[in-house]
Amino acid sequence: MQQITYITQEALFLVLIASGPPVVMSLVVGFMVSVFQATTQIQEQTLSFAPKVVVVFGVLGLSGAWIGSQLVRFTFHIYDRFPQLIGR
Repeated sequence: MQQITYITQEALFLVLIASGPPVVMSLVVGFMVSVFQATTQIQEQTLSFAPKVVVVFGVLGLSGAWIGSQLVRFTFHIYDRFPQLIGR
């Protein structure tokens, strides 16, 4: 039971690490667009959505290999520990 809790904790931490770069960049771009909208009083909905989509896809394109390697590393780690988890 303790091993399952540890693996779940590792998986949740991996989710935070893997989703961190796109989420942080989306927050930064969203803040900058909000400041721009507040100063110019332009309240166009697509102005806040389109830059975030472009930046998130760009960040995923740049950090996709790193995120994928982290996911593969975790998967191999789980597969290596699988006999211990089932008790053999």
